Amino acid sequence: MAAGADDSQDLVTVEGGCHCRAVRFRVQSERAPKMLRCNCSICAVSGYLHLFIPHGRFTLLSGEEALTSYRFGSGEAEHLFCKICGTKSFYQPRSHPEAWSVHLACLDDSSELTPEIRDFDGRNWDRSKL
Repeated sequence: MAAGADDSQDLVTVEGGCHCRAVRFRVQSERAPKMLRCNCSICAVSGYLHLFIPHGRFTLLSGEEALTSYRFGSGEAEHLFCKICGTKSFYQPRSHPEAWSVHLACLDDSSELTPEIRDFDGRNWDRSKL
């Protein structure tokens, strides 16, 4: 595709959210997104799979009042959890300040996506950062 050409046909619109459905969002994702599986302390215990969505392609549909924030370590990342069910369906990562990280498992239907998932050494973030 030529530079500057419309790539909207390469995007898939998908909705998702938390377990209790209080938090709902819509994203436009690339069909074949490059994703990360991180081994840091919080991602490892939750099995989080990072689908990075630029802020402009993410819409929070409902549940802003149900979100609570948690920061640790450097405090740069803002982990957002549903206060009702505890699910972290998306958050603001420090690695991609221009995008949200959406948990692949929190999408209603990811069948149109063919992600390329690579491992990331988040336990040694400063040495491994992108």
